[in-house]
Amino acid sequence: MVLDTNVLLAALPQTSNTHIIFQHLLSGSFTLCVTTDILHEYEEVFQRRANREVAVLALDLLDILPNLERINKYYFWNLITADPDDNKFVDCAIAANAHFICTEDKHFNVLENIPFPTVSVISIKEFILLLDKENAHGMH
Repeated sequence: MVLDTNVLLAALPQTSNTHIIFQHLLSGSFTLCVTTDILHEYEEVFQRRANREVAVLALDLLDILPNLERINKYYFWNLITADPDDNKFVDCAIAANAHFICTEDKHFNVLENIPFPTVSVISIKEFILLLDKENAHGMH
């Protein structure tokens, strides 16, 4: 699984209705795939939207998770032209052979029309439903 920065940021606060994603991440319900450039974006956005301390704490926590998989990408697919910065998530998902990218960003909709490589995008709502379903069946 690859999480767009805004999805992870929205899931951090305990008061968020998407906090369940962060709880599932902490419990190991899914593997979070990241590249160095994704981690840098997480840090930059967390600092900008919250503060430096929150960014450091969040990244330190991610760093010690056994279900965090650091991915080395060797090819840049450049599948999203509307916002090329989003390609880091696509490239990570392809290199990791991830099931989904979870995002609400409409720039990722272009992936639906690209036959190869196949990259599946899932909304926050769909991801939460999937996590609840897998949790109910005792699956990881």
